[in-house]
Amino acid sequence: MRTIGNLLWLILAGWWLALLYVMAGVVACILIITIPFGIASFRLANFVLWPFGRTTLWRQDAGVWSIIGNILWIVLLGWELAIGHLIAGALLCLTIIGIPFGIACWKMVPLALLPLGQQVVPLSQARADRFAVPVSR
Repeated sequence: MRTIGNLLWLILAGWWLALLYVMAGVVACILIITIPFGIASFRLANFVLWPFGRTTLWRQDAGVWSIIGNILWIVLLGWELAIGHLIAGALLCLTIIGIPFGIACWKMVPLALLPLGQQVVPLSQARADRFAVPVSR
């Protein structure tokens, strides 16, 4: 079922949302200091292209630099990508078949705004991490 959902997503919105992320990544890679933004953008392009069966988790080692980077990301590129997700979600919700995809698109808005410090993982790993018992040292 995930494969069918991913294929429909790819046809309806995934390819052009991924294209927006790739363009943002290319723009970010122009300057050396913003290359981490470009890498994050390319990683999210892969996720946006084929999202079902995967999720994002906050990295445990994400520190203050991720927060500062996310603030810069919002100002430079994040708000445009978030608007792209909002518009795509609204267009997808115009049809009954597109409503679940529109909702999924709206769920990606926070990811478009705050990509640094997050990692893309399979759903099975996310469930295992949620129930894992922390080990004290």
